[in-house]
Amino acid sequence: MNTTEIVERYYALANAGDWDPWCDLFAEDQTMDEQLAGHVEGRETLREMMKGFPDMYAEFANRPVHTVVQGDRAAVVSHISARTHSGVAVEADVCNYFQVADGHIVYMTNVHDTVPFAPVTGK
Repeated sequence: MNTTEIVERYYALANAGDWDPWCDLFAEDQTMDEQLAGHVEGRETLREMMKGFPDMYAEFANRPVHTVVQGDRAAVVSHISARTHSGVAVEADVCNYFQVADGHIVYMTNVHDTVPFAPVTGK
């Protein structure tokens, strides 16, 4: 897969809640700097972390609004609409940055306001 295909699949799998194949998009030695989860190294660490994701949200959608791809890098502005199991809505604009090598995401970071996620994080 090329960078565009990987990024499109990233969002398709996330919106389907299909977290195991979503994790497979990442390189074994991937690095992620995630706004809420912090620094995450390794695909299997990410996979373990994502096992708890369905416990946080009853509904989750991360819809791309604008995507820019240049070679092995991409930036995506998206909008998250989610609902916790207790019914609290989460709405947030996000920017994800991706670096791809050999058909996998090797680095990803995201930036967003953390306040909308307070019902989930407790912060």
